[in-house]
Amino acid sequence: MATNALRSLWAEPRPANAPGRSLRDWALVAVLICGTVLETVFREDMAPLPLTLIAALAVIAALLWRRTHPLLATMAAFGTVTVVDTIRVLTGSHGTLPTSVSATLVIAYALFRWGSGREAAGGLGVILVWLAVICTAERSSAAETVAGYAFFLFAATLGAAIRYRAKVRVRDIDQARARERELLARELHDIVAHHVSGIAIQAQAGRAIAASHPERVVEALAIIEDAASRTLTELRAIVGVLRAPQNTGLAPQPGVAEVERLATDGRTRPRVGVTLSGELDDLSPAVGAAIYRLAQESVTNARRHARHATQVTVAVTGDADRVRLTIDDDGSATGGRAPAGYGLVGMRERASLLGGTFHAGPAAERGWRVEAVLPRTGTPR
Repeated sequence: MATNALRSLWAEPRPANAPGRSLRDWALVAVLICGTVLETVFREDMAPLPLTLIAALAVIAALLWRRTHPLLATMAAFGTVTVVDTIRVLTGSHGTLPTSVSATLVIAYALFRWGSGREAAGGLGVILVWLAVICTAERSSAAETVAGYAFFLFAATLGAAIRYRAKVRVRDIDQARARERELLARELHDIVAHHVSGIAIQAQAGRAIAASHPERVVEALAIIEDAASRTLTELRAIVGVLRAPQNTGLAPQPGVAEVERLATDGRTRPRVGVTLSGELDDLSPAVGAAIYRLAQESVTNARRHARHATQVTVAVTGDADRVRLTIDDDGSATGGRAPAGYGLVGMRERASLLGGTFHAGPAAERGWRVEAVLPRTGTPR
């Protein structure tokens, strides 16, 4: 497991959204240059001037490329400072380097924030070599050595932590988008499948009776026109939500009260009857919308697949804790049922997300039964 984790870190790519140089970077460089000049002029305990300038300029210049080229910036800054400190050790030079060299902490942070896994590993090796050299050059005590390593490891850890947090945030946003796409796909399926199925049935009925009862064709066309108008209205509402700004609230969702709109008169086969009973007030909006969509999809499936069905019964019953939806048809008990597709999968997912249960299958005596039980206060999980 540890080996897999190391391989994953080694193969980690650079973040795709690394920013370029900004005005703040140039301001930081200007401040560090001014600080270095002032220290060189006024401090007496500085290292020899050539070494001071080389170390300061290498670190300050590397800051400008720390995000776009993190490994190159790390090697330039820490490599130069390592060479400078090595010269100081070999020549016995005394004095300290300018405070601007401490900007290497920023470079160490940037290496783990913006570099790939390979770059972070290579850059960390350069940093550790420099820490060993500087501890020797400064003749640091054990406590100072530990503190020096802790400072740079903290900067590296901070960069990795912020990188991970940003990655998790991007992943969460992608997952939220995927959930929204699934929700839209489900809503489009429910709306289009229901209304277009009704339009197809009425068109078939109109064609069948056109010769024998031409006066009833007008009724079928009126039903088709009404269903087409409803479809266009609901599709426009969804498109309006998609085009609206992100902070715009979603259009109101249908609820239990709209289930009654699924009922039909005796002229349409199969006839759909709706019964609402019990405590159906104060349901959560998500539960109300789910009850309507489940009922709508079940009626659509009955119209499509229930052979010889004459009656579809939709019953919604509420109690203190739950809402029960039951849809029965009197179609043929054998054959004529399509295998589980997106419709049943979507209905099962919709009920599950609200903490409810869903079942669909042959009824005990005849036809097909769909049953869903949802908590009154269910919210999407």
